[in-house]
Amino acid sequence: MQQQAISLLSLNELIKRTLDSNLSPTYWVIAEIGELRAGVRGHAYLDLIEKVDGNILAKIRGNIWSYTYQSISRKFESVTGTSLQGGMNIMALVTVQFHELYGISLVIKDVDPNFTLGERARKRQEIIGRLTNEGLMDLNKQYALPVVSQKIAIISSVTAAGYGDFINQLDQNSQEYKVHYRLFQAAMQGKDAVPEIIAAIHQIEAALIDKKFDLLVIIRGGGAQTDLDCFDDYELAKTIANSSLPIITGIGHERDESIADLVAHTKLKTPTAVASFILSGFREFEDRLHRNLVGIERNVLARLKAEESGLADKTHILFNIFQNKLNKNNLLLDRYAQQAKRSALYKIDKEQIKNDHLAQNLHKIVDRKLNKSEERIEQIGKTIDRLNPETLLLRGYTKTEKNGLPIHGQDLAKGDELVTFTKLTKITSVINKLEKNEK
Repeated sequence: MQQQAISLLSLNELIKRTLDSNLSPTYWVIAEIGELRAGVRGHAYLDLIEKVDGNILAKIRGNIWSYTYQSISRKFESVTGTSLQGGMNIMALVTVQFHELYGISLVIKDVDPNFTLGERARKRQEIIGRLTNEGLMDLNKQYALPVVSQKIAIISSVTAAGYGDFINQLDQNSQEYKVHYRLFQAAMQGKDAVPEIIAAIHQIEAALIDKKFDLLVIIRGGGAQTDLDCFDDYELAKTIANSSLPIITGIGHERDESIADLVAHTKLKTPTAVASFILSGFREFEDRLHRNLVGIERNVLARLKAEESGLADKTHILFNIFQNKLNKNNLLLDRYAQQAKRSALYKIDKEQIKNDHLAQNLHKIVDRKLNKSEERIEQIGKTIDRLNPETLLLRGYTKTEKNGLPIHGQDLAKGDELVTFTKLTKITSVINKLEKNEK
């Protein structure tokens, strides 16, 4: 017997009555927000989905009425620090609703923000564990940072406020250090961020064949925590770890470390902190160079002073010693000066040497210290010349010795033989008479 036909409306009304009578008033449901849209009247419309290995297994429409949406949003943002958005895993309290015209949907009554926090933490810990097992967490840290980082590859967005702050701090530094940099553009948040940052790193790696970079920095301004979720991506972290350049991050969030921070060589909180860190390398190098030059000068002067103390009695012997020491110290000064110049200029292209302000400063420092040392040496040389016995003989004085030693301080007696030297003659005499000089 053929079953009696009913209208579509009647069937939908039957479905609605059946669902209302057999389902519980509410259910807690775990799902991912596939898409979230805000309506003009303050309502929120979303798709809830469940995926396994990227494949969607289930999907249903949902909505949150305006008053409830405002309450849920405030609570969710106060706990998580961000707003509800697509891609999040949530646990929601829902009511199943069937409408004769619009079909089945879920009305969301509440969302547990602590579940979303826990899901993010779980995924983050899984990625950290995987990177650790693969030996990638400390791989980029194996590189030694350059003494002076003058050529920098930057990954950022040209419109990011953090990028502008970073460039201004480098260009306007008070010491006028010259830093060469090149921007590799990439999105710093959203779904395009991960592939674009990875592509930029590969582009920099390819550029190393023709142009050398000392350092790679990844910078952006601050933002909501979910804006920074891209920096917790496994593929991005793996690419950073495997980079052939040391990488410094300044992503701009104060509260938490991203996984990109953890695998990078050095992590700093903000782009301006990265700029300060780079400039501090210049200052430390210049200070170390200055200390070395001061140490050289002090060592030379100390040696010269010690050797000068006995010149009055032994100038004819010490003159030769002084010359030897002077020659050695001159060689030492030249060697240190050349080493200092080479250290400062070893990464600067030959075409840029004349225009490089740092190289000019280093030349000035070295030349100034050498000039001071040469002036001091010249003064000491003049003193030696004045005290040289040969100089005294030229001025008409004589030198008298007994047994090859100056008579000053010796006991003299009648009959002692003396030898007196003038500029041109040597006179041998015998003491016939000794008188005490009363003057």
